[in-house]
Amino acid sequence: MIVFPGCKINLGLNVGDQRADGYHNLETVFYPIPLNDALEIVRAPVDSNEAIRFSCSGLQIDGNPEQNLCIKAYRLLKNDFKELPPVQMHLHKTIPMGAGLGGGSSNGASALKLLNDQFRLGLREDQLRTYALELGSDCPFFIKNEPCFATGRGDQLQRIDLDLSAYSITLVNPGIHVNTGWAFTQLRLRKSKTGQTFNLKTLPQLPVNEWKHQLVNDFEAVVFEQHPEIEKIKTQLYLAGAEYASMSGSGSTVFGIFPKGQWSVPALPDHYFIKTL
Repeated sequence: MIVFPGCKINLGLNVGDQRADGYHNLETVFYPIPLNDALEIVRAPVDSNEAIRFSCSGLQIDGNPEQNLCIKAYRLLKNDFKELPPVQMHLHKTIPMGAGLGGGSSNGASALKLLNDQFRLGLREDQLRTYALELGSDCPFFIKNEPCFATGRGDQLQRIDLDLSAYSITLVNPGIHVNTGWAFTQLRLRKSKTGQTFNLKTLPQLPVNEWKHQLVNDFEAVVFEQHPEIEKIKTQLYLAGAEYASMSGSGSTVFGIFPKGQWSVPALPDHYFIKTL
């Protein structure tokens, strides 16, 4: 069976105090976008002496393969479902990594869903979200995969009625890997003069062309200081006519939201990953 894990952008990202478990409280709106990887899982041959065989293609995935969230998803379920058979997995990557798009989280969540469906484990959506949270804070969203107001670690999800189908979304990634752990350690928590921030839960009631006056991604100040090249992308997207532009997550992808048919190509280096959806 094959599935096509997508990714997300963050519409606003407010980072609160550190929690007792070491994570930070967050407020954000997750919005799914149709830039997809491909994940295939098949039952391994009967003579296989390995629980899982993993291969990949497309964009190069650095690091230890055992840390891949698809493999972790299999091992997580195998702990509770001993009958889960050996499998072969192949992941084709097109979503940039370390980019604030949640591609790895989406891969892990998709592996959980695919294994559940393919081998009839009978897990409900809420149970899949519990497993997904063990893989990472963004993973439960990709079980739900619809526009959500998120709080807690990003795992407390409430669906919101937000439709951006009248717009084009342009993603720009300069190929800079921003480590999320580093970004949290460097974060200077933003406090507005009133001590309050815009209520992201009410985002659907605010016109898109007003978002730039209300929404803030708290990671931008830290990441832009370290990587001015990323800040320049945001500026260029606005100059190209974006109604709203922001960095997604802890970066390095920046996105611009344009009225359909009104997008003009900003002058960006050839090696950048640029995709309009």
